[in-house]
Parts: sequence; C-alpha cells; structure tokens
Amino acid sequence: MQTPDKIEGKPPSGWMEKPERSNTLAIRFIVWIALTLGRRVARLFLYPICLYFFLFAGEAREASKKYLRKVLGREPHAGDGFRHIHTFASTVLDRVFLLNDRYDKFDVHAHLDAAAQAMIAGKQGCILLGAHLGSFEITRAFADEIKGPPVNVVMYEENARKLNSVLKAINPDQDQKIIGLGKVDSMLKVQQALQHGEFIGILADRGLEHDEASVTCDFLGTPAKFPGGPLRMAYMLKSPVLLMVGVYRGGNRYDLYFEGLVDMSNAQGAPRSELIRRAQHRYVERIEHYCRNAPYNWFNFYDFWKS
Repeated sequence: MQTPDKIEGKPPSGWMEKPERSNTLAIRFIVWIALTLGRRVARLFLYPICLYFFLFAGEAREASKKYLRKVLGREPHAGDGFRHIHTFASTVLDRVFLLNDRYDKFDVHAHLDAAAQAMIAGKQGCILLGAHLGSFEITRAFADEIKGPPVNVVMYEENARKLNSVLKAINPDQDQKIIGLGKVDSMLKVQQALQHGEFIGILADRGLEHDEASVTCDFLGTPAKFPGGPLRMAYMLKSPVLLMVGVYRGGNRYDLYFEGLVDMSNAQGAPRSELIRRAQHRYVERIEHYCRNAPYNWFNFYDFWKS
C-alpha cells in the first residue's frame, strides 16, 4: 500500500526503505482487514495513519501545502492538508476492493464525451492519458464493468515490477496487463494492443528526472515540466488519445471522465511538433481543470514545480 512519500518516481524514505517483503506483509494485513471487517471499518484505520503522515512526513506535507496554496487561491490550513492526505489514502484503500472485483461497494458515475463514446462503441484502440489525479484503478474497473476494451498499463520497467508486487499482494489471482517500457519489444506490444482494439493507459504527468523530451507548460499559474514521451508515442503509432480522470468525491462516490484529447490517426496539416505541443498544452489545461474541480485529488506529494 503506497504512502504519500512512496509514490512512483520518488525514492522511498524512512521505514519504507525496509525490504520489500516487509511491505508485502503489511499490504496483506491491510487487505485482510479490509476484506474481513469491511470497508467501513477499514476506513477507520485511515485516520491514525493519515495523522501520522501529516505530522511526520514533512516533505510531503510541505509539497501538499504548496500545491493547495496554488489550487485553492488562499493559504491552506491544517484541515486542508489532512484532507489532502486522507483523500489519497481513501483511494488507495479502495484499490483493495476494486482489485478483488467488489464493484458493488461504489457509486460510480461515468461522463463520456462523443469521442470517447465512439471509440468504445467502435472497439477502437486508443491511448488513455491520465495523471496522478484521483483513482486510475476505478477507470480500469469501469472498463471491465461496461465490457469495454482491456486496459494495458504502460510504465517504466522498475515501476512495473514494483506495481506487480503490490498487485499480487492485494489479489494473487488478479491478472493485470502491464507493459514495461525499456525492453526491446515494448513498443511492439503497445502497437499490437492498439491493433487489437485495446486501450493503453499512461499516467502522463510525471517523467524521469532530466528528461530531455519534457515540455514546460503553465500549470496552476507556474511553469512545470511534463513528459513529452506519451504524446510522441501516440503520434508515432498514429493513435487517437483520450484523457481519463477518476475523481473521488468522498464516501463511496466516484466520477469518471473520458474525453477526446487529440486524434493522431488523422494527423494532417499541422507539423508534428506543433500538433504535439498543442495536445500537450490541452492535456495540462484539462488536468488543471480537474484539479480546481476536485482540489484534494492531486496525488503528487513532492515539489512538482521544482526545476
């Protein structure tokens, strides 16, 4: 089970530097509590856990404060910081139920624009760009529920290995389709999945440090770097691109948003660099929109604007 400090792309710290086996045992204990005692009881454990991280995870707390100051337009108070961490913890706990096919626990409302509806109806493969905003797992579960195309998650190989370890601890029988980048056949697997009408899910707000392909965009009033690789991949594979966001609204309520971002399968007229630049800025604008709509759903607990 992830914590605000141990998130994809960031080095672990403190007790999280202990062997992976210890973390696996902790995850299995939390899973046992959740599935045995139920979601309502398991959620009670979130309060002391969140309080601990609010008090002692100083770097994550300061990063949260910086973000909340920008998105709220005021100085955040302690309640805002705690709510931010608690929202994150709630979505992580819900992953236990979603990965065990307990969809009945949730009240999910899906909002699909015309482009998204057409792709699902036509069983057309496309790239889904998300962010560390809300719950990605709820979008995967939604695809299963509506009998939509399978979702393949694309991520860097080391992160794929860590995620597989977590998923196996939550549900050993769960078959997640994960494509690790960095292998010789990575792009071939992505291309084949698209040709089979499947979705390719990528969290496109966080790249590697010193990424030369990063693009600087204005985000919440300050320039920030976003990885350019996902949209370059879409252009190379001539794939349509949808934005996906699963916003947690509190309690058991989620709102899912799927909307057309750019169609690289019919990229005519504009030069490659201009098409990608426009799509990148559109992506960042929409992520900013959902941050303002659901400010406590942003789960990058580090200084996102640090150059």
